[in-house]
Amino acid sequence: MKRIAALLVIFAASLWGIDGIILRPTLYSLPVPLVVLIESGIVALLLSPIFYRQFGAIKNLSKKDWISFIGVGLLGGAIGTMAITKALFYVNYVHLSVVILIQKLQPVFALGLAAIILKERLPKIFFLWAALAISGAYLMTFGYSLPNLTTGDKTLVAAALSLVAAISFGSSTVLSKLALKNVGFELGTYLRFLLSALIMLVIAASYGDISKINQVSQTQWGVFFLIAFTTGGAAIFLYYYGLKKISASVATICELAFPLTAVILDYLVRGTVLSVIQWIGVALLVYSIIRVSGITFSSDQEKSS
Repeated sequence: MKRIAALLVIFAASLWGIDGIILRPTLYSLPVPLVVLIESGIVALLLSPIFYRQFGAIKNLSKKDWISFIGVGLLGGAIGTMAITKALFYVNYVHLSVVILIQKLQPVFALGLAAIILKERLPKIFFLWAALAISGAYLMTFGYSLPNLTTGDKTLVAAALSLVAAISFGSSTVLSKLALKNVGFELGTYLRFLLSALIMLVIAASYGDISKINQVSQTQWGVFFLIAFTTGGAAIFLYYYGLKKISASVATICELAFPLTAVILDYLVRGTVLSVIQWIGVALLVYSIIRVSGITFSSDQEKSS
C-alpha cells in the first residue's frame, strides 16, 4: 500500500505538470485571482455532497484541525496557486525553466517543516536519495547552467513568485498531512477546495475581478471543468489518498514528478530539446524517487513486524 500511495502522489504531480503546460496557458487572458477562484469554486461545488454525508465529522473537527485546513487553503490553494499561475503568465510559458525552479526548492522547505512540525524521522539514506532527486531535477531543467534570469524584469518577478510558491506548497504539504490525521481523504479534499474558494472570493472581490467573470469564454469554461475533473480536483483527491498513507517527506520528493512531466511535455509540445546532461538528470530523478518510496516501504514494514 505504501508503494501504491507513493505512485498515486507521483501520478497526481504528473497531472499538475499537464495542467501547467497544456491547460493553464489557455487562461492567460484572465485575472489570476479570478482563475484560482473559479478553479477552486467548481471543485468545491462538485464535492459538496461530501458536506452532507460527513457533516458529523466536520462538526467534530478540533481547533487544530481547522487551523491546519485553513493553512492549506491559504498557502496551497490561494497563495501558492496564484503565485505559480502568475509566474507562468509573466513569462508567457516561454522561459519555463525559471518557473520550474519552484520544485527544486519546495522539498527543502517541506522536509524542514516535516521534521519540525510532524516530527518525522527518516533513515539517513533517505536524505542521500532526496539530495540526488533534487540534483537530478536541477540538471533536468538547467543542465550545467545557472537559471537564466537576464531575459527581462518579468522573468525576475516570475522567479520571485516561484520562490513564494515553493514556500507555500512546501508548507501546504506538511499542513495537509497534519490536517488529514483525523479525517478521510474525501473530506480533506472537499475542505481544501471549499476554504480555498472562500479565501479567493475575498481576494478576487478586493481586486474587483469578480465582475470580469463575463470575460470567460466558452472554451475557457470548458478548460476550467476539464481541470476540475483531471488536474485539479481529481489530482488532489488522489494526492490526499496517497499522502494519508505515506510521510510528508516522501510525498514532497514524489512531487518532483511535476517538473519531470513539465519538461518532457515542453519537449513534446514546444520542441524544446533536452541535452545529454538533462537526460541524465531525468534518469537520476526517476531512479531517486523509486528508491525513496522503497526506503519508506521497507522502514514501515520493519516497524509493523
